[in-house]
Amino acid sequence: MDVSKIRIVTPAVTNTRINAKIRPMFKEMKSYDKALYSAAETAIAQSLKVRKDERVCIVTNPLEDVYQISAALYDACLDLGAQPVLLVQPVKSQLDFAAKEVIGAIGSGPDVFISISAEKIGKDEEAQKNPYTHESKSFDHVFDYLIDGKKTLRAFWSPSVTKEIFIQSVPIDYEVLKRRSLAIKKVMDEAVELRVTSPRGTDCSIGIRGRRGQMDNGDYSSPGDGGNLPAGETFISPANGTTSGTIVFDGSISLYQGEIIIKEPIVVKVENGFAVSMEGGREADQLRATLEKSSATAREFEKQGKLKEGLGEVYAKNAWNIGELGIGLNPKATVIGNMLQDEKVFKTCHIAIGSNYDDDANALTHLDGLIHNPTITAVFEDGSEAVIMKNGELETD
Repeated sequence: MDVSKIRIVTPAVTNTRINAKIRPMFKEMKSYDKALYSAAETAIAQSLKVRKDERVCIVTNPLEDVYQISAALYDACLDLGAQPVLLVQPVKSQLDFAAKEVIGAIGSGPDVFISISAEKIGKDEEAQKNPYTHESKSFDHVFDYLIDGKKTLRAFWSPSVTKEIFIQSVPIDYEVLKRRSLAIKKVMDEAVELRVTSPRGTDCSIGIRGRRGQMDNGDYSSPGDGGNLPAGETFISPANGTTSGTIVFDGSISLYQGEIIIKEPIVVKVENGFAVSMEGGREADQLRATLEKSSATAREFEKQGKLKEGLGEVYAKNAWNIGELGIGLNPKATVIGNMLQDEKVFKTCHIAIGSNYDDDANALTHLDGLIHNPTITAVFEDGSEAVIMKNGELETD
């Protein structure tokens, strides 16, 4: 697949007198308030550091909250002299494909990409069948190829965001966040294992030899940078096949469509990097059903030609993979049953089941589960240890 051949032609209104008349009417139609614009301005000017004449592609859905956030971001780009384009597509779940026009817009090579989605942006149907490759790594989405492979794009994405979340948790002190996230990353980069325990019964070991910590610190100002807004976590992909023990999710958790607050803790047994059983109440049944659906859909996608031959079983198996450990660092975030914000909450960590962020354990889903008040200990090659978090309190700052 040759991205250089994809072009999006957008009609432009060049008459400044016409623009002067249209824009006030457009702003009134979008009807967002000053607080939302202020948060959008923070995202555009401080996080992305958008510059004059840069091309910015914003993708959203036709629902009030995400559309109004996107409209405020669009105007913040205009006010900086950038060239934004706003695309609206239907709502997409973790297992849906993005509109071809959206994939084409990303492939056209904007400087900046922003996804403000009620759920997800959607998968890249063509790249699932014929993945991109760059320096021996494979990418099943054009977005991942451009930001993680070629590193020509910078971006942020806010799945399931609301106006309340955006206004509350985006305007924070990003210098403090960068300092804290970097301190944790340095420990992760030197460690070979992480041990996680919690008051509700989590007790697992996660191998991270050869992995590197990643920072969702809100600084997305250089090509290849990207993450969530609201920002606020340091995370790492476990080395494949190394996680073992018990994970007890007791905060909130992602499912096939959206997230839920956990009332009865979900107890997940893990062996050789994969979830092998889960117990609890209704929430445990919902998680198991989501994982089974992810596996079944992967096999069906291969039969339909939506996954390259042989990948159906790989994706099906990896639906049960332990794909991430992340530590929440946003001081304004609270647990509300929306993982975009929940996974950033102080005194929590999250562990994901499904795909990882090193692109060597692909799956159709990535399901984050929250753990309250964890103790996280890093183990180094020589056997020495360092406590990153103790009973939810940061020891590394």
